[in-house]
Amino acid sequence: MAIENNPPVVISGTGLWTPDHIVTNEELVESYNAWATRYNQQNAGAIADGTLSEKPLSSAEFIEKASGIKQRYAYIKDGILDIDRMRPRVPERREDELSVQAEIALIAARQAMAAANKTGADIDAVIVSCAYTQRAYPAIAIEVQHELGIQGFGFDMLVACSAATFGMHRAYEMVASGTAKCVLAINPEFITPQVNFCDRDSHFIFGDVATACIIERQDTSTSANSYLILGTRAETKFSNNVRSNVSYTSYVNDVDPFGPDKLFHQNGRQVFKEVCPMAEKHLKTHVESRGVALSEIRRWWLHQANINMNIYITRKLVGREPGSEDAPIVLDQYANTASAGSLIAFHLYNKDLISGDLGVICSFGAGYSIGSLVIRKQ
Repeated sequence: MAIENNPPVVISGTGLWTPDHIVTNEELVESYNAWATRYNQQNAGAIADGTLSEKPLSSAEFIEKASGIKQRYAYIKDGILDIDRMRPRVPERREDELSVQAEIALIAARQAMAAANKTGADIDAVIVSCAYTQRAYPAIAIEVQHELGIQGFGFDMLVACSAATFGMHRAYEMVASGTAKCVLAINPEFITPQVNFCDRDSHFIFGDVATACIIERQDTSTSANSYLILGTRAETKFSNNVRSNVSYTSYVNDVDPFGPDKLFHQNGRQVFKEVCPMAEKHLKTHVESRGVALSEIRRWWLHQANINMNIYITRKLVGREPGSEDAPIVLDQYANTASAGSLIAFHLYNKDLISGDLGVICSFGAGYSIGSLVIRKQ
């Protein structure tokens, strides 16, 4: 029997913004290979004498086999496939205009609020938690708070691909402690600006999205579809194997602020080797600490980075070959959306569960960091 918390805290609504633009593997490969071929031709001499390395070509089959990704969504597609640019063309907005991240956060937030039957007057705090924020300050969360007419406070937090669950943890703790009765947690993952579209091993990984959820006291919830939070757990362990060095300090370091090391890069093989057993142990320990057997978990909503990681971890947890009923996969359509992947899976695949069913939301990523919530359908 699971341990109850006092006061009971629930997830009472979720929201999902999906961009209008799709970029397929085939489109990415065509543009990348054209760029790489031209690069190799233009630098043939330096490649021949070993000064530069030849750029390898890619294929849609390689991408799907390596990751399970078939396509991704982009806030703006223009520029991504242009071999003279190789990055999205996103016009800068004036300081008196709504920011891009606030724009996409608001769409997901309003969906979550509608699902939870909440207005701005019902919400005490806003957390924007994601892999990157487009500026240092003012906080995107405070901008969203202002647009929604929410009193109280808001703040941003960055925990790479664990940001969504870590943000939910903070929301849960505020509600459980009485600091707030209702918290809006949002994950506006505007990732394509940080993708190196000239790198064969990472140009296909990420897509844009925004997710949101309402976390509140059970006794204030009027939602028709809510989940009781039975427990939260987080852990971190330092690693350089997933890194992004984008920083305001580039201004004083006298380096290229947009160089390859400033964009997302990773040692993928080492990440797989180290994160998979770490995530398996984390999940097993967390579930059992709540007085729940692994076999009682009806659904695992896991981080959506790599299908091979998800299959490996789920197989260890369920003790057999997992299916979509065990751990839904959304990365084939959405790609890696940083911290939002597990929330996309939860948002799309939770309404079929019945009262009493148990599930786990989990994200893991750079840091290393892992965050999870054990929940029960009300």
